[in-house]
Amino acid sequence: GLFVTDYFTRTPRKLSPFRSFASIELFHFHIPEDTVIAVWNLITFKEQGGTFGDQCPDRSITVYFRSGAPSVINPLHTHFPRDTAVPGSFALTLTWTLPNRTTGVFNVTSPLPGDWFLAAHLPKDEGKISVKGLYEECQYLFQPQLIVQRLVNIAVLYPGYVTEQSMAPHNRSCLYKVFVPSYTSRVLVEVLRCRGTEGCPLWLRMRAKAPPLHNSTALDCREHAPCQLALDLPFWQHWYYVLVEKHPEVPGTVSFQVTVQLTDCSRPSLARPPFLPSSASMNMPHSFGSVGGLALGDSPPLASPNGTKHPVPIPTALPAGERCWPVRPTLRNELDTFSVHFYIFFGPNVSVPPDRPAVFVINLLPVLDSGGVLNLELRLNVSSLCGENVTVFGCLNHEVPLTSGDNASVTCETETLAGFLLSVNATASLSRLRIPYPQTGSWYLSLRSLCATEHGFEPCTNVTAEVYLRAYLSPCINDCGIYGQCKLLRTNNYLYAACECKAGWNGWGCTDNAEAFSYGFQLLSTLLLCLSNVMFVPPVAIAVRSHYLLEAAVYIFTMFFSTFYHACDQPGIVVFCIMEYDVLQFCDFLGSLMSVWVTVIAMARLQPVVKQASVLYLLGAMLLSMALQMDRHGLWNLLGPSLFALGIMAVAWTARTIRRRHCYPPTWKRWAFYLCPGALIAAAAVLLYAFVETEENYFYIHSIWHLLIAGSVGFLLPPRAKPSGRLGPLPRRKGCGYQLCVNEQEELGLVDPAVASINSICTS
Repeated sequence: GLFVTDYFTRTPRKLSPFRSFASIELFHFHIPEDTVIAVWNLITFKEQGGTFGDQCPDRSITVYFRSGAPSVINPLHTHFPRDTAVPGSFALTLTWTLPNRTTGVFNVTSPLPGDWFLAAHLPKDEGKISVKGLYEECQYLFQPQLIVQRLVNIAVLYPGYVTEQSMAPHNRSCLYKVFVPSYTSRVLVEVLRCRGTEGCPLWLRMRAKAPPLHNSTALDCREHAPCQLALDLPFWQHWYYVLVEKHPEVPGTVSFQVTVQLTDCSRPSLARPPFLPSSASMNMPHSFGSVGGLALGDSPPLASPNGTKHPVPIPTALPAGERCWPVRPTLRNELDTFSVHFYIFFGPNVSVPPDRPAVFVINLLPVLDSGGVLNLELRLNVSSLCGENVTVFGCLNHEVPLTSGDNASVTCETETLAGFLLSVNATASLSRLRIPYPQTGSWYLSLRSLCATEHGFEPCTNVTAEVYLRAYLSPCINDCGIYGQCKLLRTNNYLYAACECKAGWNGWGCTDNAEAFSYGFQLLSTLLLCLSNVMFVPPVAIAVRSHYLLEAAVYIFTMFFSTFYHACDQPGIVVFCIMEYDVLQFCDFLGSLMSVWVTVIAMARLQPVVKQASVLYLLGAMLLSMALQMDRHGLWNLLGPSLFALGIMAVAWTARTIRRRHCYPPTWKRWAFYLCPGALIAAAAVLLYAFVETEENYFYIHSIWHLLIAGSVGFLLPPRAKPSGRLGPLPRRKGCGYQLCVNEQEELGLVDPAVASINSICTS
């Protein structure tokens, strides 16, 4: 056949250490039908400061692959919530082959068509809290690329017609496909009139949705006569691929005929006729979203280039065990994103008769519904059992209902079909099932009532069980509980939801308490972070005593909002918020920076230089508000105003030093007992905040930060400016070349200016 190659790529994204599914990077691809091979080229490279990160350490990168929906991953081996089904996925770990770049290749032969999802992340780290912009971090970027090769013009088999084929010596196989509509209980493929040099040296293989693999359902035609391959309970509304493969080292040409027969389970006495209307004869559904519905007509299909077709007899008898029952639809009610309820007509109470199952269908839309959680709940009305030992079994299967004729069977799986089992009885009247990231399409729920006896389960007599059925789609499992937050995430145009846990809780639904913080620990951390702000009381008292009323007001503002911000910022249940979280955070950050600003401006002693020092206070408030609005966590947006204030103080001190020709402040006691200790305490606080603080030690390291910063303010705040009352500046007299003036007390930087009375004579 003719092959066509398609190429897809995605933009590189920065990977993050794994903490929850909310921290992974998700990539969405679409594989077309008739694809025979898909090759993912996984490119990973390092960056640091805009250049190649050759000095960055090698960190392993894990990539997960899954068809139909995102992977449900658990790299930390945490516990899943109860009644949660975990679908499988394939994982691949990339190792580094070059200092700053590595490439991995992942091949999938005959992949399933439709949506494919890749999830990638770095291993979990120690949770260090880094200051944004302090240093260039190592970034690990991941870019997947997809190359698919698909066949075009695959021959289509029409049910009830024969396709003739001649396989040349250089050909090894022939590929066909047939569409299986709804209410089909069996697919039978048969090879007729096979002629070769060694009998019928052919293998017959069949697979749903994609071309067959080496481990697909197969039959050796040399050992079976007639060569018939049957498949029970096929997937509805899907293509089935049939591969006729020649045995290796078989010379010559092999000719044969292929026919396919579909058994219609909705009509016990009729089989699917060979004459269908034009659209059905091409094996295309009228609507892929419909449950079923067959249209009959009298238009035969057109001849196909791969051979002549003519009708063949179809058996009219249908085994009793292959009969299927009507499927009751559900009404879809969309409330919000991933908040969908599926209502049953004349429900939600469902009657399950003893002689037949009750079958329901739940349709999940492609892409839109695969990013949430499918929830199913069964509740048995015990009063409807009339004292009988009845058990109602529910089988949830994807794309085909499981209605086995064996009433004693309580399994929901076959050789080719997997499903989920639910059961309710008088003892356990409630059963739940949660499927995170379900595959889209039709999900069928089959309910059967069986009575328990000494010999196992047998059909009940004259007992109709009544169950309450609830099916809905939710973003997260139980909204992540009280120790988690359900986040709605987006990758390009695909939406999905995931839990982000807190207070040491882990797991898909934040239900794993192996590392959870106790209530006492949460209370202790909250009290430490809140009560450590009481250390601002001494700076407030010093400021009021020194007549720095504006500075005292800023310190009170900082103490108040820092206390209630940390009371609202706690990850556990010990939380108290008096305002919105964003308002408290902004006021806390603004108060902290304004405390630094007003303290440094007060140390500059600008009254003799700038008549209206309040202008700088107002300017600082506006600049800091702007910086916080631009980037609340940016280093230089916050450090810039602080350095600007320090620059003003340095200029003022330098001007006084030059004018006085003496170091300012002039007393060694001020340097030794106040300025140097205050500067060292402030530097220690900054070092702890920038390099030591992690998520694990945050509650006590940040509390120490509060204590040190408040203590440094008490040391650095200058003493009260109080001029001597004995001498004042004399008025300038005309004709005199001298002026008597008083050296201001604040020029000395004394702790208690009342003890000083130094006057000086300065030239005009």
